[in-house]
Amino acid sequence: MPDQPCGFLVLDKPAGLTSHGCVGRVRRAYGLKRVGHGGTLDPAVTGVLPLALGSATRLLPYLEGDKTYRGLVQLGVRTVSDDLEGEVLARAAVPALEAGDLAAALAAFRGKIQQVPPQVSAVHVDGQRAYKRVRQGEQLELAARPVTVHRLELLGWDPASGALEVEVACSAGTYIRALARDLGEALGCGGALARLRRTGALGF
Repeated sequence: MPDQPCGFLVLDKPAGLTSHGCVGRVRRAYGLKRVGHGGTLDPAVTGVLPLALGSATRLLPYLEGDKTYRGLVQLGVRTVSDDLEGEVLARAAVPALEAGDLAAALAAFRGKIQQVPPQVSAVHVDGQRAYKRVRQGEQLELAARPVTVHRLELLGWDPASGALEVEVACSAGTYIRALARDLGEALGCGGALARLRRTGALGF
């Protein structure tokens, strides 16, 4: 109908809600059938979730796909999901690290890199989502995919807890959980994502 809303609604998604759940709430609130979101956020992740309303959904494929995040990486732990939501696979002592050591390790993850998605992810494997197969007890060998990390900065480091805060600007399809995992592997102690907030998506 011509008087129905058309445009973009940018939510600050709270923890605990799925992206699909946000779409459902907006559909009911506006009485709309056509509502689309600009990039899925895991339930525990907060921040920018752009929603297209009405005929504006046609514009979603043409918007800039890059995303920006702020995240907290916990070193010394490996989990099945590469974040602290998942089952712990192993723990290890965090080596004595200075900010310079972390900066050198982060440098290897800037630019065009090959990234293996987390086991618990929405990647399709033989027609089924990876996370569904993992929940059925499978151990998957996911193929690495090309992604681009435009910017990766160290914002803070707490040697006492083994946690570091980073800011990441990256291409669509980049998993920050996988970055946390791979950084921990590079430092020899394992790592998992403790907290994540998206600060930019689709140019919003």
